[in-house]
Amino acid sequence: MTCENKTTSDVRENRLSALRRLTTADEVESTVGLPASAVMLKQISTLDEGCRTVLARCPVAAFGYRDSDGTSRTTFIGGTPGFVRVHSPTRISFSLPGPGDPYGPVSFFFLLPGVGEILRVNGSVAARKGAETTVDIAEAYVHCAQAVLRSRLWEPPAPAEPVAPATPAAEFAGDGPLRRPGVAEFLAAAPFLALSTWDASGGSDTSPRGDRQEVARILDGRTLVVPDRKGNKRADTLHNLLRDDRLSFAALVPGRTGVLHVRGRGAITDDPALLETMALRGMPPHLALLIDVEHAEVTGSDAVARSRLWTPGAHVGRGTVPDLMALAGEHLAAGSAAAEGGPPAFLLKAVGAIPGLPRLLRLVMNRAYRSGLRKEGYEDVNENVEPGAGGRRRGFLRRRPADDGRPADGGTANPLREVRIAEVRRETPSTVTLVLEDLVREDLVQAGLVREGAGANPGSFDFRPGQFFTLVADIDGRPVRRAYSASSAPGSARLEVTVKHVEGGRFSTHVHRSLRVGDRLAVRGPSGSFHAGPQCPDAPDATDAPDEIVLVAAGSGVTPMMSMIRARLAVRPGRDRIALLYSSRSADEIIFADELHRLAKDNPGRLSVTHVLTSRDGRLDADGVRRWVTGLSPARDAHYYTCGPGPLMDAVQLVLTELGVPDELVHQEHYTSGADTRAVAATVPQEMTVEEDGRPVGTVVVEPGQTLLDAGLAAGLPMPYSCTVGNCGDCMVRLRGGEVTQNEPNCLTPQQKADGYVLTCVGCPLSKVTLDIADQ
Repeated sequence: MTCENKTTSDVRENRLSALRRLTTADEVESTVGLPASAVMLKQISTLDEGCRTVLARCPVAAFGYRDSDGTSRTTFIGGTPGFVRVHSPTRISFSLPGPGDPYGPVSFFFLLPGVGEILRVNGSVAARKGAETTVDIAEAYVHCAQAVLRSRLWEPPAPAEPVAPATPAAEFAGDGPLRRPGVAEFLAAAPFLALSTWDASGGSDTSPRGDRQEVARILDGRTLVVPDRKGNKRADTLHNLLRDDRLSFAALVPGRTGVLHVRGRGAITDDPALLETMALRGMPPHLALLIDVEHAEVTGSDAVARSRLWTPGAHVGRGTVPDLMALAGEHLAAGSAAAEGGPPAFLLKAVGAIPGLPRLLRLVMNRAYRSGLRKEGYEDVNENVEPGAGGRRRGFLRRRPADDGRPADGGTANPLREVRIAEVRRETPSTVTLVLEDLVREDLVQAGLVREGAGANPGSFDFRPGQFFTLVADIDGRPVRRAYSASSAPGSARLEVTVKHVEGGRFSTHVHRSLRVGDRLAVRGPSGSFHAGPQCPDAPDATDAPDEIVLVAAGSGVTPMMSMIRARLAVRPGRDRIALLYSSRSADEIIFADELHRLAKDNPGRLSVTHVLTSRDGRLDADGVRRWVTGLSPARDAHYYTCGPGPLMDAVQLVLTELGVPDELVHQEHYTSGADTRAVAATVPQEMTVEEDGRPVGTVVVEPGQTLLDAGLAAGLPMPYSCTVGNCGDCMVRLRGGEVTQNEPNCLTPQQKADGYVLTCVGCPLSKVTLDIADQ
């Protein structure tokens, strides 16, 4: 550092240290005032029916906690509605992948997309098992909508454009944490954050903060200032900081799936000169928080990405959740009735039951919100809005939506499908079959609308024999995806996938050790071009499949073959011929051994099965394949299907080429190990521009560790995809500019890679990139 820079740094540090701090509760209350008694009476000590309904619909929440060494952390949790499991009115649990194990008092606020008010819940950690955290509830209450409205959190996000920080990085003093990659740019665009503090008596508080543009402004390389504008006067954050100055926060930028995590120490100031820099229409905030930042980092957030908070149609539907202002009124009535000298409970219930009262309360609160925001200096207040009633709205503060031509479904043409595990069947010592039922079908059966055991109807799984499905499970609080071929015949109310345990395989280990009947998963699919036959037994094209198929498989490569065998034997009696050459390590590792034996016995002349045991016969090679194929004397128009390790696939291809089998009659399915493989991703956010035939579709930010596909889908872009694990090629796009790294192996051919194609589902940007989704 030069002498001149050091002098500038010293001057700024002296100026910051000279700012007046508030150190007593009397000083805070003389500025903020005392909360009205009604504000404090609306707290309840258990989760009532209204709270539980909110939790069932809520896809994401802010969570503040400290780990066992006292490190303060705030993050966003969730990903799907109902991610919190309510065990009783005073106990909930949820998945928290880390970092750190929460310990002691914790706090939440739950966000409903499109709704202004939020539900705040405080409690303490009761248990921690793996990523599952159990919390005992101490209090719950509804928080007003002002922070959400100030930040315009639920309005359509503006097109992603570089935002210059109010204090350019070049002017930052020192090498503080705010100089880390992407931090200043994120803060310059972040209008909303969740701020966590703790008191001296074992309590925790996580509250929202929102502002016009930058909710937290940089003063130097390690100092932030957050305006504290007028609110409900509870001032929990301010009172907590007087007793314990450690804090943390997590900030959001609408449209982005990254989160900025910050922790440090806070102080309260009413310095007039500093407050004036944050004035709106000449109206400064009454106080501000000064934060001495110890850590700041932008990371991708699974919870925010999976919640799809800003995709079209994400706002909760009107009537699907209670009006939170009406819910606050019910809590106030309950609290007033319980208070000494309060009105009788029956009288409050009678008043609450007056027709039209919730609507009137909403109108009164909307007017109060508008009035309060105008007094703070906000000009563009929308008169026609109901910020807490649910349903899709234009937003409380006006912002012109971007006309980017996005489809109404947000690019989710192949959505996840929730399923329940109906059976776990052991096939071999290292292989199990999961029998899955559609949750929609299960609900219909229970309602008496669908007959148990009925055939193809709502809840059936239609696919082509040989195709695969992508299974998604939460493992240690994070979604993990793997592709598995269906081993059942299509058209059934149950889908069967067979999973072989792979050493080091995170998903297969979870399947074998953790999953039980009744557990829930999600599936996406079907995917893949490796298939034979129609989607279901009674399909019109059921007789169009080839009369003869020759199957070669090794290990778990037999699973798609089993689907083909089951389907064809069910729908083509007496017309076809199936031959299977199946290599296994040993007799006890033959998957479907008993069923294959029975089917071959029951269908002589139609199905033949030849087993090769490598422990007895040695590895199946080209000579062995050649002897078997020539011994079959297959028809000239027979189709060949192979699935197994690379060396076996190469041997089969070599033999068929030598025998003059046309390429169009040969079908191969490559599968890879279930062990975890992750592409080396950039450590800083990167910009991704998506085009279609050269026409700009949208620009988004891909967070560190996030895939191109996840970033595009989270922003509502019409990204093509199917399997999401690099197996099907449906997400293949041309890279027009920039550099991308991808998980290997994947389904791209060497020629496709040379031509500049990438798979967005397993691709991460190493620089600013441009993709063309039409040039596939």
